[in-house]
Amino acid sequence: MIVSAQTKEWSLEECIRYALQNNIQLKQKEISTQYQASTLELSKLAILPSLNASASHQYSYGRTLDQSSYEYTDNNTGYYSYGASSGVTLFSGLKNFNTIKKNKYTLLSGEQDLIALKDDISLNIALAYLQILLDKELVTSTSAQVELTNQQIERTKKLVDAGSVARGNLLDIEAQAASEELLLTNQQNALSISYLNLAQMLDIENDETFGIVIPELTINPVDIEGNATSVYSVAEKIRPEILSAEYSLKASESDLAIAKGGRSPILDFRTSLGTWYAFNLNTELVPRPDFKDALKNNFSYGIGLSLSIPIFNGWQVNKGISNARLAIHYSEYTLEATRKQLLKNISQSYADAEGALRKYYSSKKAVEAMEEAFRYSEQKFSVGLVNAVDYNQAKTKLLNAQSEMSQAKYEYLFKTKVLDFYKGLPISLEQTGVISK
Repeated sequence: MIVSAQTKEWSLEECIRYALQNNIQLKQKEISTQYQASTLELSKLAILPSLNASASHQYSYGRTLDQSSYEYTDNNTGYYSYGASSGVTLFSGLKNFNTIKKNKYTLLSGEQDLIALKDDISLNIALAYLQILLDKELVTSTSAQVELTNQQIERTKKLVDAGSVARGNLLDIEAQAASEELLLTNQQNALSISYLNLAQMLDIENDETFGIVIPELTINPVDIEGNATSVYSVAEKIRPEILSAEYSLKASESDLAIAKGGRSPILDFRTSLGTWYAFNLNTELVPRPDFKDALKNNFSYGIGLSLSIPIFNGWQVNKGISNARLAIHYSEYTLEATRKQLLKNISQSYADAEGALRKYYSSKKAVEAMEEAFRYSEQKFSVGLVNAVDYNQAKTKLLNAQSEMSQAKYEYLFKTKVLDFYKGLPISLEQTGVISK
C-alpha cells in the first residue's frame, strides 16, 4: 500500500522503525509465526480427553422392533436416545509429547527467522540511507568545483580580453567546466535514484516532501576493536540465523522420535453412558410411560481399554524413521553451513572495514596534499604561470581524491555498523567509530 510521505526529514532510526512496522514481507512472516504458535497450542490440546454427547429422536410406523421388550410389534412407536462418550489415549509411543516438542522448536525457529528478516531489512535501510549521504556529499563536492571553475572562467575571460593569456586557456577551462557539469548531472541522477530506492523500501511516495536528516559525520581516529574471530564468538551465540538452524535441528530430532513412536503399541481408554425412552404413538389405546422413570430405568454405562499393536504396515514406519534420520543430517549440514557463512560474512566485513579505514586515512592525506597543490596551481594559473591543462589536471586530481575519501568513509561506516550488528548492537550513527554532530 502506498501512503503519503510525511512532510519532514527522516532520520535513520525513523526509517528503520517505519520499515519494520509497515513492511509487507515482514507482516507475512509474522502471520506465519502466529500460525506456528497456533499449531503448538493445538498439539498441546490434543492430549486432553475427548468428550462427545449424542441425542436422537425417531418415529417408526408399521411392524418394528419394540426397544423395551425386543419383540416385533405392529404398533407405531417413538424412540428417544441420549448418550455421552469420552476417551483418551494413555500411551502411543510418546507421539503427542514429541509432537509438542517438535512444534515448539518449529515456533522458536520461526521466531528467529522473523528476527533475521528484521535484521536484513534494517541493514538494507541503513545501506540505502548511507548511499544517499554519500551521493549528497559527492554532489556538494562537485557543485563546489563547478562553481570554482565558473569563477575561473570569468577571470580567464578578463585575462584573455586583456591579452595576458591565450584564448586556448579559456577554451580548456570551459571544456573542464562542461566535463564537471556532466559529472554533476550524473551524480544528481544517482542521488535521485538513491532517494527513490529508500522511498521504495519504505513504501512511501518519493516526492519533494521526502527527505532525510543529513548529520555531519566524521570518523573517530581509532582502530577497529577486536578481530573477526572475537566478533564471531559473540555472534554465533546471539545471531538469529544460527539459533534458527539450531532449533530446526532439534525439531528434526523430535520428528525422529515421533517416527519411532510408530513402532509402539497404542493404549486407549474409553467410557460411555446413555439411556433411551420408547413409547407407543397410539396414546389413545396405550398410555405412555413416565418419561423420567423411563430414562432412569434404561440408563447404562460402560468403560473399556483397547490395545493396538503394530505388526506389519508396509514398512511405512521404518521408512518414516529412515527419512527422519536423513532430515536430521540435512539440518546438521544446514547448521554447519550457516555457521561457516556467518564467519565468512564477519571476516569479510572486518576486512572491508579495515581496508576502508586505511583507504580513508590515505585518501584524507591525499586530499590535503591535493588541496594545497591545487591552491598553488590556481594562484599560478591566475597570473599565467601555468597553462589550463596543468590547472585542470590538478583540479581533477583533487576532485577524484575527495570522491575516494567520501566513498571510503561511508564504506567504513556501513561495515562497522554491520560488525556492531553482529555483536547485537542496534544500528545507529552514534556509535563507536562515528561522531554525529
